[in-house]
Amino acid sequence: MVQKGAYPIILKRTDDGYYVVIPDFDIGTQGSTIAEAMEMARDAIGLVGIDMQDDGETLPEPYSHEICKEDEDIVTLVDIDFSQYRKKVDNRAVKKNCTIPYWMSVAADKAGLNYSRVLQDALISILGVKNVN
Repeated sequence: MVQKGAYPIILKRTDDGYYVVIPDFDIGTQGSTIAEAMEMARDAIGLVGIDMQDDGETLPEPYSHEICKEDEDIVTLVDIDFSQYRKKVDNRAVKKNCTIPYWMSVAADKAGLNYSRVLQDALISILGVKNVN
């Protein structure tokens, strides 16, 4: 299984930056500078790649699709470590909205509780998982 790879991307100049074609994943993205476009390509490859892994699909090998370049296009490589990318994505914070009774809110505020920490601790306990932070 591919865990690290360097995938070819095609940078196409636009009026406001660069459009990026990622042939091996049949996706595209964009950025206002070459550096931003390459970063966005790495993100796109990482997100699609870990989704494919989660769905039990095989990741494409680099250069598994034809590179169709026009005269002014830039072809370069973007490296990705899917294991590292998964760790980064899995540990990002997401906002969840919850509702509790007013009396509980007052008591928790008086006690100086951190709602996010309490919810995380409760979910770790209920799910029986180890805290990975």
